[in-house]
Amino acid sequence: MKNIIEKATLWLSDTFDSETQQEIQQLITDNSDDLTDRFYKDLEFGTGGMRGMMGAGTNRINKYTLGKSTQGLSNYLKESYPNQKIKVAIAYDCRHNSDTFSRLVAEVLSANDIHVVLFEDLRPTPELSFAVNELNCHAGIVLTASHNPPEYNGYKVYWTDGGQIVPPQDKSIIDEVNSLEFSDINFNAKPELISEIGAEVDEAFWKASIENGTFDIQGRENLKIVFTALHGTSVKLIPEVLKRAGYSQVHSIKEQEIPNGDFPTVKSPNPEEPEALEMATNLAEKIGADIVLGTDPDSDRIGIAVRDTNGKIKLLNGNQAMVVMTDFLIKQWQQQGKLNGKQFIGSTIVSTSMVNDIANSYGVETKIGLTGFKWIAKMIQDFPEQEFIGGGEESFGYMVGDFVRDKDAVTSALLACEIAAAAKSNGSSFYDTLLELYTKHSFYKERLVSFTKKGMDGAAQIKQIMIDLRKNPLTHIDGSKVTFVNDYDASTEKNMSTGEVKIMDLPKSNVLIYHTEDGTKVAARPSGTEPKIKFYFSVQSKLDSVENAIEKEQELDAKIDRIINEMNI
Repeated sequence: MKNIIEKATLWLSDTFDSETQQEIQQLITDNSDDLTDRFYKDLEFGTGGMRGMMGAGTNRINKYTLGKSTQGLSNYLKESYPNQKIKVAIAYDCRHNSDTFSRLVAEVLSANDIHVVLFEDLRPTPELSFAVNELNCHAGIVLTASHNPPEYNGYKVYWTDGGQIVPPQDKSIIDEVNSLEFSDINFNAKPELISEIGAEVDEAFWKASIENGTFDIQGRENLKIVFTALHGTSVKLIPEVLKRAGYSQVHSIKEQEIPNGDFPTVKSPNPEEPEALEMATNLAEKIGADIVLGTDPDSDRIGIAVRDTNGKIKLLNGNQAMVVMTDFLIKQWQQQGKLNGKQFIGSTIVSTSMVNDIANSYGVETKIGLTGFKWIAKMIQDFPEQEFIGGGEESFGYMVGDFVRDKDAVTSALLACEIAAAAKSNGSSFYDTLLELYTKHSFYKERLVSFTKKGMDGAAQIKQIMIDLRKNPLTHIDGSKVTFVNDYDASTEKNMSTGEVKIMDLPKSNVLIYHTEDGTKVAARPSGTEPKIKFYFSVQSKLDSVENAIEKEQELDAKIDRIINEMNI
């Protein structure tokens, strides 16, 4: 506790404003337990930025932690682009303080003689990524905490290509930030270097989204769509892009159109959770809609619900949406005669292996990266001789083409509707398309189980779980022998039969993945943005006919249940 008090007392100096000093002094006076959580560590500017609870303290999002990160980024930009007129784009979402934080960040950049183009109002994260390229910016920043609870906010940094920062820029920026003191932040804004953007970028984004996300299909006017923004930013773009593409039957959840950082109609604004889309799925059942689209607050993740074989609205998981989108996109490229062996699909190590099977069936390469879309964006940079068709990850994110370099719920929503409209016009459905892919390849079933462990004790528990998994590796999973163990922290792949160890050519990441003889995959990974540890389960089996899909799914779900019980999760 002594070290905590010493760290907190530093925030009573003249470096910090009176409001911050009063907040910290009150915590010290009250001997508040909250003081420890605010100061037991520094909120890290990680490889994509920062995310955390708002408030005063080193382990919080506030004027000073954001200012320090922005000062470090400013220093690095000036080192990287000497004697150039540097320009940075900034966007923000619907969260509390996002607008004021974005203005603060703009002011620090301007104080360092950097030109800023700041969105006039909240905008989706994919539009910020797009704007970096569209406006020839050197970097971009978005103030968002994605789908975290209302008390959170965050700060993501994008580089010149429109993708989130990756090696070598990430480490260099982190080192620059860590070398600074809070007293080094330059808050003396130069307003003449800050200009606002809005409608002109929206217009360019709509055109690019339609160009990349629509195809020569019939039946758009017959598709009945329910859309919800979940109080977030997608209301700024998705309704308009659907309208311009020719979708006239779009029913929006009015109560959730209103941007609100409290997210008053949902427990969590996360489209991965069926509860979040309950108002939308209820309306879909009532009006007989074909598809439901729901996005997270910054509109990079998308939840898609469609009618199953029993006619009931069912939320697809991210892997299921991803495989249907990938197959559809590659097929469009094939029909247009654009496949020549120089294209690729992007995916991640915890996403379904079914994507590989689909791409292989067309003779298209799948590149696999670490978790996070920044690695897919890096693939596009690293292989300019190849064309990027599309790519995704299990966490409800997909990217169509390379005009955006991050998860893009706007164009993904459009693509999902194209698939659904084309299927409906042919007497089929989005879900039928998924089942047909299962019969063609194999029925893959995935499930994510995560545990929240907050604070200092929670972080220690998560660390110990990963240590135990490495010290005592599983040898069998549901009776199937473990064949390989991939430890991405050690960059090793171990053959459990021969003991042979190979070095993997990927950056280090705290992820452990088991592979078995029967095709089962189990991954463990602490979240990089939330106080959680995540377990990813993937099982598969041949499906002889669509008629047997329900029985096969039950069989695979039972297998995952057994594995979870076996691992005492």
